[in-house]
Amino acid sequence: MDELDCRILHVLQSEFPLSERPYEVLARKLQISCDELWERVEKLVDQGVIRRIGASLDSRKLGYSSTLAAISVEADRVEQAAEIISRFSEVTHSYQREHQFNIWFTMIAADNERIESILEQIRSALSLENSEVLNLPAKQLFKLDARFKSQG
Repeated sequence: MDELDCRILHVLQSEFPLSERPYEVLARKLQISCDELWERVEKLVDQGVIRRIGASLDSRKLGYSSTLAAISVEADRVEQAAEIISRFSEVTHSYQREHQFNIWFTMIAADNERIESILEQIRSALSLENSEVLNLPAKQLFKLDARFKSQG
């Protein structure tokens, strides 16, 4: 990565404009062409430097409920469990861990009742005991403003 890539990462993280053509606005700010900006962003995505570009909304301020959940399934049922979990649009992401509770996922839903309903459907579909499903809603939120700097 060169100095321009570092500047691009900075503006993408901290100055992304609300505009019909945000990349044109950023290209002007960076004093490069929109084509060059787009090519560099694509390269950073291909290299894995950028994994995602998107809004980060505060679901609580929008009136939604969220939780971190986990289930405990046998290793040979992980694929099946992942497929069932991923059916729900309220699941924002999931991942496997080496732990008794080996599949963790986050959900954002209209309310806590919907979260409980989804967890019950997952529990039922996988024939899990209540003790094999965790619902871990946040009691207190600590929001970090993580902005990454590169050594360019």
